[in-house]
Amino acid sequence: MTENGSILARRGFLLGAAGLGAGAVLAGCTSNEAPQDEGSPQAAGNQGSNTEPGPPVTIGFSAPAADHGWMAAVTINARAQAENYPDVTLNATEGTNDVVQQIAQVESLINAKVGVLVILPFDGKALTSVAQKAMDAGIPVINVDRVFDTPLAYRAWIGGDNYRMGVNAGNYIAEELKRKGVANPIIGEVAGIDALPLTQERSKGFKDALQKHGFSVGPRVAAEFTPESGQQKTANLLQGAPKLDALWNHDDDQGIGVVAAIENAGRSDFFMVGGAGSRNMMERIKADNSVIKATVLYSPSMASSAVAMARLLGQSKGIGDLAEHEIPSELTTYSAVVTKENVDSYMDVSFDS
Repeated sequence: MTENGSILARRGFLLGAAGLGAGAVLAGCTSNEAPQDEGSPQAAGNQGSNTEPGPPVTIGFSAPAADHGWMAAVTINARAQAENYPDVTLNATEGTNDVVQQIAQVESLINAKVGVLVILPFDGKALTSVAQKAMDAGIPVINVDRVFDTPLAYRAWIGGDNYRMGVNAGNYIAEELKRKGVANPIIGEVAGIDALPLTQERSKGFKDALQKHGFSVGPRVAAEFTPESGQQKTANLLQGAPKLDALWNHDDDQGIGVVAAIENAGRSDFFMVGGAGSRNMMERIKADNSVIKATVLYSPSMASSAVAMARLLGQSKGIGDLAEHEIPSELTTYSAVVTKENVDSYMDVSFDS
């Protein structure tokens, strides 16, 4: 996947990417207005452009193994974002799903005295102690996606909104069914790993949104976020559901198998919504020649933003367009619904399944 920045950066919000600080916004005043002095509230906050090179920053980066399209894109995005900055050196460890090895890798970054750490932990609970060790050593930590057990282990967290991902999928499906005049629809769900909190949150958001519209979740299966499991579990769901009006699949990597099962079964009696925002699914949405009509974002571009935030932390800067002098302690990306009408504007944050 080529890197084109984060969702929020692309929307002109995050990290002052357009070079607009609070002062630059004020510069848009008409010429007959009196300029504000530097002590006025309007002139408060971050002045100038955060895109200008600053003091050199070495950022340590650690993430799980790239054995999944979404996770591979996390590391690709982080590396590409770092390359955008002449003042950043990225010290990235090899991705691993071995918790003991990831802890050792983070400890090596601490010993190397990197300026800032960006960590997407394989297991947030297991990596909490070593992240807190970094914080105690004066190295600020950006925690990506999977949350550490305590805020003492990170300076800032950035990640997706699993609950709203489900809500937005449910709202889109409900509104489409109402538009089509479908009464008492049968709505299926192919979840991820049920034991994971993220799956539970997605399913709860989906259920809550459908209930708000007077609908409910019908046949439901849980897969394992892999194409193989997606195909097997979806085949089982379809066999038990001769009638179906809509289907939500939590994960577009898993969705490769979900789509294969649908095509193998020769089913076209329903429409499907994906999850995460892979390029494969977006291209199918754009072609509009299959059951896939939308996907709900959970973009790995959050890793790009994490590196950008780490740079600002290392240079003691805030986000250019905000009045606050420091970056926020938490930043949640938005799970936009990608459809045929807006797919071109979201291709830049897609990832290869």
